[in-house]
Amino acid sequence: MSGSGMPRLMLLDTASLYFRAFYGIPDSIRRSDGTPVNAVRGLMDMITRLTTDYEATHVVACWDNNWRPNWRVELIPSYKSHRVAEIVPGGADVEIVPDPLEAQIPMILRVLNLAGIAVVGVDDHEADDVIGTYASHTDFPVDVVTGDRDLFQLVDDERQIRVIYTARGMKNLEVLTDVVVVGKYRVLPQQYADFATLRGDASDGLPGVAGIGEKTAASLLAEHGSLDGLLAAAADPDGGLSASVRAKLAAAADYLKVAPAVVKVVRDLTVPTLEEAGAELRPVTVEARAELEQLATEWNLGGSVKRLLDALEMTR
Repeated sequence: MSGSGMPRLMLLDTASLYFRAFYGIPDSIRRSDGTPVNAVRGLMDMITRLTTDYEATHVVACWDNNWRPNWRVELIPSYKSHRVAEIVPGGADVEIVPDPLEAQIPMILRVLNLAGIAVVGVDDHEADDVIGTYASHTDFPVDVVTGDRDLFQLVDDERQIRVIYTARGMKNLEVLTDVVVVGKYRVLPQQYADFATLRGDASDGLPGVAGIGEKTAASLLAEHGSLDGLLAAAADPDGGLSASVRAKLAAAADYLKVAPAVVKVVRDLTVPTLEEAGAELRPVTVEARAELEQLATEWNLGGSVKRLLDALEMTR
């Protein structure tokens, strides 16, 4: 896959991708027992195209062992609350997932396992945190594939970390570098988490600071560098902030104490090394190929299995 022969790691925000596959491909595509297979097919085709087009040599399908970690909810109770189907005291809350997609998740895991795609999750953490950890501790170039803006905070030209953003669909992928992030938001990637904290994000249930939108947040960070710098200026009578901005920050003081820990991805989890995880792409074994080909027929997976197998053969 990598024409240059240089290693390149691809980190998949797996749930983001299989949700996109599920909603992007008709669920009328089913196996013989009536179970939809659109997400399985779509995810395989996404992995085939992404790894080929971006010349990945290593891939980790990062997993949400807990999509709404308790420690984040304790800090901001509204965190992702609009996506909760059932609250589980002391455990992982149940996310709203359409039944036809829920039925496909075990199938997705089986296919990934047979194809030799590493799957890594960490208890009480989201895939974002697994991605943040691998991206922060890998010595070669990294591509993060996601439809989640939160991961823009990982972009780092110096360390060759890019985000391949899927929000506009697989036909309109956007590669985010430092310049692209600055062009979109007028903040550096390393400022993005503070920017998101100030602006808020309804899709994650983050309220933000009332009265501070994207433009104001970007301007404040351009002037003060970081949220810490901004709050230091707010505490200084000569800090140069208007009375209006001081009042808005003061009103949101409790939120601003806890939000950064929620918004910033964790970068220091204990995860398997890439070698231990089996992240390097390689042709599948004869046995796994036979089983995948059998599943392609039994599960009505069409040509998606062959396309993935062919792509993996190119890793020789």
